Amino acid sequence: MFSYLIFGVTYAFAAAVQPGPLQTYIISQTLKNGWRSTLPAAFAPLISDIPILGLVLFLLNTMPDSFILLLRIGGGLFLVFLAIKAFKSWQEFDVDKTVSTESGQQTLFNAILVNLLNPNPYLGWSLIMGPLFLKGWRLSQINGIVLVASFYLTMILTLAGTIILFGFARKLGPQVSKILIGLSSIVLLIFGSYQLWLGIILSTIS
Repeated sequence: MFSYLIFGVTYAFAAAVQPGPLQTYIISQTLKNGWRSTLPAAFAPLISDIPILGLVLFLLNTMPDSFILLLRIGGGLFLVFLAIKAFKSWQEFDVDKTVSTESGQQTLFNAILVNLLNPNPYLGWSLIMGPLFLKGWRLSQINGIVLVASFYLTMILTLAGTIILFGFARKLGPQVSKILIGLSSIVLLIFGSYQLWLGIILSTIS
């Protein structure tokens, strides 16, 4: 159970600090409207992922175990890709760059819509979180519950922290974001390598 808790926390942290459509929208709305009016948008992933999660888990349950192993390897490659992308973002990060504030009206609905149109949740659940959830659930239901709960709790808290950071310390915010992006690239590389190793080892055993 503890390993599922650690993975849920660290993967959610890495995902939450990655530059993407939702993060860009949240930051721009915070800079434009302040942290109080933007804070509800931190709950957008929890709401938008409900249909995504149901669809992905339904498809994964109908697939053979060999397909799950292929997904695990694909997930490892995807994590390594995100790690490389995060590292490049860290290298090219400009702390003096001003984020565009023309992202639309600040509402929870808009944040949910942004995330539904973002391919990352679909890829993340189909390649990484979905197979791991099913594996943990089959061993013990508490594993799956802990994985999902720790993932979304960390995601919400990290996004809320980002909103508050950019709301109260605009100069400090970009510098902190650069540090978090650098840390996330390391975390993603570690878990990507682990996923690849596990998928290759299990495929050779089976």
